[in-house]
Amino acid sequence: MTQKTGLPSVVIVGRPNVGKSTLFNVLLGSRRAIVGDEPGITRDRIHGEAEHRGRRFELIDTGGMIPHEEDIIPSEIFRQAQTALDRAAHIIFVVDGRAEIAGTDREIALLLRRTNRPVAVAVNKIDAEVRHSLLPGFYELGFEHVFAVSAEHRLGLDSLLDHVMAGIGASAETALPAAAETIKVAIIGRPNVGKSTLLNTLTGTARSIVTPIAGTTRDAVDESVTRAGIEYVFVDTAGIRRKGKTRLMAEKLSVVMASRHIRLANVVLLVLDATEGVVALDATIAGYAHEEGRPFIVCLNKWDAVEKRDKRSFLEAVRDGLKFADYAPVAFLSAQTGAGVEQLYGLIQAGWRSANGRVSTAELNRFLRSLETERDLKIRYLTQASVRPPTFVLFKDSAKPLHFSVERYIANQIRKRFGFQGTPIVIKSRYKGGGKRTGRLSAAQ
Repeated sequence: MTQKTGLPSVVIVGRPNVGKSTLFNVLLGSRRAIVGDEPGITRDRIHGEAEHRGRRFELIDTGGMIPHEEDIIPSEIFRQAQTALDRAAHIIFVVDGRAEIAGTDREIALLLRRTNRPVAVAVNKIDAEVRHSLLPGFYELGFEHVFAVSAEHRLGLDSLLDHVMAGIGASAETALPAAAETIKVAIIGRPNVGKSTLLNTLTGTARSIVTPIAGTTRDAVDESVTRAGIEYVFVDTAGIRRKGKTRLMAEKLSVVMASRHIRLANVVLLVLDATEGVVALDATIAGYAHEEGRPFIVCLNKWDAVEKRDKRSFLEAVRDGLKFADYAPVAFLSAQTGAGVEQLYGLIQAGWRSANGRVSTAELNRFLRSLETERDLKIRYLTQASVRPPTFVLFKDSAKPLHFSVERYIANQIRKRFGFQGTPIVIKSRYKGGGKRTGRLSAAQ
């Protein structure tokens, strides 16, 4: 897999619960990875772009490594970490300074020596001068460069990064040419509907850990693909559960962060399990994208596993279950086999174009004269106020609130005349005298 930015990669590794994700977030300057007391919270490898003394580098956080572990999730975490190590310009090996060297630490050290990559040992949780006396014991791991740090208290990090960046040639910092346009795409849905498999298929990599175990993905995992000058940044989010079903702290945080990534996305892929049909939670999750005003595509995954493949019936079921989002296109696909996945690129582009679409005031008012509305409703003026989502403001004579059915009708006609497929539309109204009514996101097609 090629580097997304062309920047040198610094990879953080270590056994579970030594503070890798805390260090990652501090070096990145933002809360990118989920942090908690539960071991094994980070599973996939997480990327970010960091800077130290004016030099930029790619920072990669990996899941807690347990060599020779046969259980499916720990073994996949180990595989993901090895993939990151293969591209590392420098490795930060994090160990717990408050504990003795564990057998797992020694196994990881042996693995790292075999990579022939430069390694800096970060002895974490050294937050008092008295603890510096423990540092010499960690030279037993066999590495020359050992640093006392406290990620939580931001101690010792400058010395660590000075050493790491000194070992990376300045010539490695040349970035690849930027794509002409970037579209950020969030992949959302219930647990175990195939989101991670879809990310892997879209990007042509084993980027996300995929297992039959619901809730495998916790952090949001991203990967980019450039096609025809457009960079698509796909973000695989954790499966969103009902609040009552979310018990572990890591799962609660992952749901919060998944919602955050919807807000940050340009386009959303809502993944449904075609073998189960549309369930109530699917509609709830779709509502998150709709309320945020994001264009989204309904991806009916596992279509190849459906016995009676009647697309018309399935489409009716989707429209019935997601009545508020009948503007969203529906794609029948199989992330596992790749069937139907290619069409998503065109649909993503179309949704993004619609969300950014503008119509001149002159065109809108010519269109307005063709509308048939209630006799007592006189719309004087119609203009587009903003994009993402397309927002229209109409001026009327009456102070009477605009009925939802009228909003729906107007949005319906706007789509019919000007397009805006795949994106919500906001209708706002004002009346003579300065009053204002904030419009709702319209689902009309």
